[in-house]
Amino acid sequence: MCTFVPCKTIIKMSKRYTITAALPYTNGPIHIGHLAGVYVPADIYARYKRLTGNDVAFICGSDEHGVPITIKAKNEGVSPQDIVDKYHANIKKSFEDFGITFDNYSRTTAKIHHDTAQEFFKTLYDKNEFVEEVTEQLYDEEANQFLADRFVTGTCPKCGNEEAYGDQCESCGSSLNATDLINPKSAITGNVPSLKKTKHWFLPLNKHEQFLKDWILKGHKKDWKPNVYGQVKSWIDDGLRPRAVTRDLDWGIPVPVPGGEGKVLYVWFDAPIGYISSTKEWAAREGKNWEDYWKDENTKLVHFIGKDNIVFHCIIFPSMLKAEGSYILPDNVPANEFLNLEGQKLSTSKNWAVWLPDYLLDFPNQQDVLRFALTANAPETKDNDFTWKDFQARNNNELVAIFGNFINRVVVLTNKYYDGIVPEASEFSVIDNKTIETLKAYPAVIESSIERYRFREASQELMNLARLGNKYLADEEPWKLVKTDEARTKTIMFVALQIASALAILSEPFLPFTSAKLKGILNVNAENDTQWQDVSAKDVLLPQGHHIGKGELLFSKIEDEAIETQLKKLEASKKSNKAANMKVETQKETINFEDFTKLDLRVGTIVSAEKMPKTKKLLVLKVDTGIDTRTIVSGIAESFTPEEVVGKQVTVLVNLAPRSLRGVESEGMILMTESADGQLVFVNPDTTVKNGLQIS
Repeated sequence: MCTFVPCKTIIKMSKRYTITAALPYTNGPIHIGHLAGVYVPADIYARYKRLTGNDVAFICGSDEHGVPITIKAKNEGVSPQDIVDKYHANIKKSFEDFGITFDNYSRTTAKIHHDTAQEFFKTLYDKNEFVEEVTEQLYDEEANQFLADRFVTGTCPKCGNEEAYGDQCESCGSSLNATDLINPKSAITGNVPSLKKTKHWFLPLNKHEQFLKDWILKGHKKDWKPNVYGQVKSWIDDGLRPRAVTRDLDWGIPVPVPGGEGKVLYVWFDAPIGYISSTKEWAAREGKNWEDYWKDENTKLVHFIGKDNIVFHCIIFPSMLKAEGSYILPDNVPANEFLNLEGQKLSTSKNWAVWLPDYLLDFPNQQDVLRFALTANAPETKDNDFTWKDFQARNNNELVAIFGNFINRVVVLTNKYYDGIVPEASEFSVIDNKTIETLKAYPAVIESSIERYRFREASQELMNLARLGNKYLADEEPWKLVKTDEARTKTIMFVALQIASALAILSEPFLPFTSAKLKGILNVNAENDTQWQDVSAKDVLLPQGHHIGKGELLFSKIEDEAIETQLKKLEASKKSNKAANMKVETQKETINFEDFTKLDLRVGTIVSAEKMPKTKKLLVLKVDTGIDTRTIVSGIAESFTPEEVVGKQVTVLVNLAPRSLRGVESEGMILMTESADGQLVFVNPDTTVKNGLQIS
């Protein structure tokens, strides 16, 4: 008969949660930075809340009215609708592929969103919550349009970044107006813009400053993450100013009041309303009341975002909701910092990213590996770096060697010893009781981390449960005892199977595909599936006599070759980007023909080459110039080996004054340039010619 040490069970009341994830711009596919910063942590939280019996609406959708979309459409010669249709489908599929369990994924071009956003604007307009002003805005005379947001670039007045946009500096995260920029220029024509008067509606954030102070600074929001609380406090302490909520653009939601002709709602006014319209869409489909999720004080609203969206979700959107008057306010806004890639900032424009569709082509059916690696290294409190070597180590050293190894041993031994049937346990030893007691404590341990939005910590606690299983088997050695103590072996395997079952349940928020696979191996279906709280509440998760399935590997080792392939792809992106962004130097000062004739350029052949000791860049060349054979030191060693250059014909400036380089006298210069991919290339004749011929 089994004797368990009792474990206190906490009975929790179910609660309603509205969980939102930042609406991604539909101007490109999703990359790992998006997953790590917003969507994986949001999905972990939503899955966990569902597993613990709560009423959850997990909401998102495509943000399809941003200026980057119109810029991309102009560059590709298509309509903005063509762009958003293409990437909405791409992004939605990526989320589905990686197990992001949105209850509804909508889009801001949907009619329900246009209607909702216009209705929201009209409500505030009718309540005189806007200030109408005629101001001077940047205007591109050649393009014949105002330069809103990302149609203008310039120097950030806060940090000096010379590539800041008209709505935000991506270097320091400051929210900006286009007129704040120093030395602005049009992103359309490159021209310096002029100032032109135009009328817009402004949300007077200064009017809501005291509310924000009371709600955030004096209220209970000190449990917000330090990076969020700190940035919001800085904004409020600096004094809030009116923020325009309309733009002079032809792509977006039309302003629905007199005088709004030719203007649209500012994307950061319309986008967060997308959470509301998406909820409406879901509720209508599911037969629910959407207002329960946005207007009931018993509902907890949580926004998952990146740090560049903090001001919009913690100051502007709450001010909008407060001005409207009938909505709840966010309980928490757990924003993450940025994820870098191999030491460099992720960049869509520079193709420095790991795109989710590409990842699945190279690592099919390994979504959980990426989810785990990104969670274990999530940028929760500071910018973090994703490296392919760390990704490989997380898979091989943790998922394969710890989690997968434990499950494989348990399943293989159960099938080998008992034909896959959970054996009957005898009297529990002290170590058995201690192991079960520790097992039953894990839900609360993991919950504590998740409730504090520490998903990295939570993922490692899950891995610690797998470590508990491995240690238990290693210490008890059932493969030895099976020959001498059959009853004891059965008890050990019974306990190990309970740990395996707990892992199947508790891993679902973090490793949903693995959890489903493991439940299949353990033959746990919807009818006999145990829930999150059962791990701490039930004495037995897999009962005696239950028949499990055959074993299969949960994870596969990732070899060095696969990682090298990814690193080479990134290196190719770096070279391609360098070539695409190479600047053609401006013309040097004009010279006379007599100056040119002083240059003696001749064709020569490299007859020998060797690396200069203790340098990375220099090769010492012997060159037959047709008039002599001379030594030339050239900085090409990082592009060519000595063997590659011997025999090449090159163009040589032969009458350059000799110069000593590291003790070697160089008697000329070889002409070089760069290819489209950033590689050094020789400037040489198309066909072999006689050494010494002059170039004129």
